Amino acid sequence: MKSYIKINEKDNVIVALTDIAKGTVIEGVTAVDEIPAGHKMALNDISKGEPVIKYGYRIGNAKEDIKAGSWIHTHNVGTALGEILDYTYEPVETDIKPENSDDTFFMGYKRPDGKVAVRNEIWVIPTVGCVNNIATAIAKQANDSLAGMSDIVKSRVSEVIAFPHPYGCSQMGDDQESTRKILSDLINHPNAGGVLVLGLGCENSNIDVLKAYIGEYDDSRVKFLVCQEVEDEMAEAEKLMEELIGYAASFVREPIPVSKLIIGMKCGGSDGFSGITANPLVGRFSDMLVSKGGTTILTEVPEMFGAETILMNRCENRELFDKTVNLINDFKQYFKDNNQTIYENPSPGNKKGGISTLEDKSLGCTQKSGSSAVKGVLAYGERVENPGLNLLSAPGNDLVAATALAASGAHIVLFTTGRGTPFACPVPTMKISTNSRLAGKKSGWIDFNAGVLVEDEDMDTTAKRFFDYVIEVASGEKVAAERAGFHDMAIFKRGVTL
Repeated sequence: MKSYIKINEKDNVIVALTDIAKGTVIEGVTAVDEIPAGHKMALNDISKGEPVIKYGYRIGNAKEDIKAGSWIHTHNVGTALGEILDYTYEPVETDIKPENSDDTFFMGYKRPDGKVAVRNEIWVIPTVGCVNNIATAIAKQANDSLAGMSDIVKSRVSEVIAFPHPYGCSQMGDDQESTRKILSDLINHPNAGGVLVLGLGCENSNIDVLKAYIGEYDDSRVKFLVCQEVEDEMAEAEKLMEELIGYAASFVREPIPVSKLIIGMKCGGSDGFSGITANPLVGRFSDMLVSKGGTTILTEVPEMFGAETILMNRCENRELFDKTVNLINDFKQYFKDNNQTIYENPSPGNKKGGISTLEDKSLGCTQKSGSSAVKGVLAYGERVENPGLNLLSAPGNDLVAATALAASGAHIVLFTTGRGTPFACPVPTMKISTNSRLAGKKSGWIDFNAGVLVEDEDMDTTAKRFFDYVIEVASGEKVAAERAGFHDMAIFKRGVTL
């Protein structure tokens, strides 16, 4: 294993892959400080105000004169980003060539409305937080019943899952609209073979209101229960769940072309290895899937700041470029409207792992987009329509962003991490570690180790293994969070609470 990497020939830093002792000679330069793994060392003298270059781009400016061989981190480099900016469209050609996807399949479920799924679960979705505990109790009751059913039913319906959340009432304007959109998106998600929509009865987003957002639905697949309108909601729910389980059990896995797959991409608990191993691996996967006609979705807009022009210039046309400009600047305005510093990022864990500025984080984060052209730009709560790479408006918060990916139609979320996290979202949430230490320490959280990319395996080999593993998960293999029984859901709260 190499002790360091120079990511781009233009860089004036290297990244330590192992702890580098003071006095070690690298690229003809003697380390004048100890350089922790994941952190950066200057390859030449950098004067105060001059750019620090990593990934071939500026990740900030020197806050003081930096001597060659010095440790570069938050103490001597700071962001060089501005606030709301004007941008110029400078389109670049992408080299992703279409491939035949007819011979690459996953074993999934075909739904009557033409959608496909990678899971066949029953979801209990509350319209309002007041009935969260009832939703959880209904799911437990239904799972107990499912355990006593035939092996055929149990093999076809994997689990009943409740998705509690604190919203659906006491909200106003766009904030309430966002809640309704996310709830209706999840109700319509094909991974749910059956859905029980559970209302209280007096909430703002009551079932009658929500039906307008749901649109047309199959009444065999979607059932409604208003707790205030029945004497015993648990008894009523038991009957409805029996019907839903019976309906969902009519579906069986069958071969489906990978061109039908929709994959969300997210990172969290990033470190200095994220932009070197796991994120580029996911980017390679995205290019592979897109070349076969599939769809990927990249989100966490605040972690595009500083790398946004890379994405903008890969937009397929001027309209998408303009949408991406609005995506970025609208999110910056959201920070300003709430009197918050736009570039108050990265997190303490990111910094400990070697990330110094938001540009540093963003340039690593956007590696997950690969090199495909941007084919769509989605508002929060908007469902994906265009195959290929899409950008989605959502914050960096792990649970909120991953839920937004699921709501937009992602069958699976690929989540890269350098520090580890156990959370899940409404769809299978696959954890990809940036380093082997994490993969070994947290084997109960991590599904795939990308750390081998700086050890003994090349990108082509790892990407092929990873692509095959995603197909296995799409075909039914459970990820670690599913095996642990973890299922989370979070909605983006942006407005007044009454």
